[in-house]
Amino acid sequence: MPEEQILKLDNTESGDIGMKSDKKVIWGWALYDWANSAFATTVMAGFFPLFFKQYWSYGADVNVSTAQLGFGNSIASLIVAIMAPILGAIADKGSAKKKFLVFFAYLGVLMTAALFLVQKGQWGWAIFIYAMGIIGFSGANVFYDSLLPGIVGEEKIDYVSGLGFSMGYLGGGLLFLINVLMTLMPQKFGLPDAAAAVRFSFLSVALWWGLFTFFTIFWVPEKKDVSSEKTADSNIVAGFRQFAGTFKKIRHLKVVFTFLLAYWFYIDGVDTIIRMAVDYGLSLGFDSNDLIIALLIVQFIGFPSALVFGKLGERWSVRKSIYLAIAIYMGITVWGAMMTQKMEFYILAMVIGLVQGGIQALSRSYYSRLIPKNKAAEYYGFYNMLGKFAVILGPVLMGTVGLMARRLLMPPSPTPEQVTAVGQMASRWGIASILVLFIVGAALFYFVDEEKGKKQAALLEAD
Repeated sequence: MPEEQILKLDNTESGDIGMKSDKKVIWGWALYDWANSAFATTVMAGFFPLFFKQYWSYGADVNVSTAQLGFGNSIASLIVAIMAPILGAIADKGSAKKKFLVFFAYLGVLMTAALFLVQKGQWGWAIFIYAMGIIGFSGANVFYDSLLPGIVGEEKIDYVSGLGFSMGYLGGGLLFLINVLMTLMPQKFGLPDAAAAVRFSFLSVALWWGLFTFFTIFWVPEKKDVSSEKTADSNIVAGFRQFAGTFKKIRHLKVVFTFLLAYWFYIDGVDTIIRMAVDYGLSLGFDSNDLIIALLIVQFIGFPSALVFGKLGERWSVRKSIYLAIAIYMGITVWGAMMTQKMEFYILAMVIGLVQGGIQALSRSYYSRLIPKNKAAEYYGFYNMLGKFAVILGPVLMGTVGLMARRLLMPPSPTPEQVTAVGQMASRWGIASILVLFIVGAALFYFVDEEKGKKQAALLEAD
């Protein structure tokens, strides 16, 4: 499609065939996942928890540093959760999804680069900057997700959602591989040591994220609201009014409400495992290099697996595919609480790679079937809000259970060996507590009636 035709799509209806089938638009959308997954992989899952425990929180007890990291994740997620639906409503009223995406994305880019400046022992600054980076990352995702229903039809939405996650795994994995090589062979990259390599890795993530976001900015159009000319102030007021109205409606939309509640629980388990896996492995005494290799395994298995899950949702059933992923995660949680060998960590990484992108992609596309397309940003704001509230619950649950178990199990005047053993057992209790979230999520998902949800969404879209 010629460039001028793509640009004209800004003023088309969301159901326009050109908008739904243009490959350049789809790739432009998917490449944002390629861009921001560098933060999710190198920073959130990989080097930040590792560096936080061994460098910024140097000398702290393993369970205390786990709690600090968990609370940092939770505070950032709480801020995003509060902001997301309101920002989504404002973006819908002003056709400003891309503008908000760009603002939050580059906030995340700036904060990621700022991690380079944090010195050893400055765990408070590390948590603050990291939390601001999460706000940028998660805030941008609200508007990234909300663009999906406008670029592809329902018959392909599961596959395109999976394509985004698969590109994220590949892009994030490639940069993470380079970053890992930097830490293993710092001299070959002109760096003095592994600590310097980690700090420069944060800069590389910022550069990667910032540059590849340009494809989304220039290739993905957004439908303009031409029904009336509004100032920025009136869009904000209209957005707050829409948020208030939708909040009232969503309480009575049983299907949407039930799905969001189910999603809140099971995605909590998924996101907690993503963010806390390296910290958990370190608490068990595994070598940091083993944990990094496990993360690379997740990335490169996750690339084809997310695509496969997208096709599985099309040809088998989205509901059954989500249930399959939840069941596998239950097994992962139980096995993770009992594992003792690094080979088990590698095997678990392979299994996580098979399902992680799938459950995320299919949940996103399944939800798109239940909401009115003309209020996508706002409804995805609620979707991301509950996802972020779940990440508040998960790390806090894991950290709190670990600390409570430590107090219960620690004998008076313990030996150093007893301190280590009790610390590891407390960490196992912490990860085991995540199982209940998958169980509750699966039980609630059983009551989601997709056909009824589609009818409700059609009625709301017609209002």
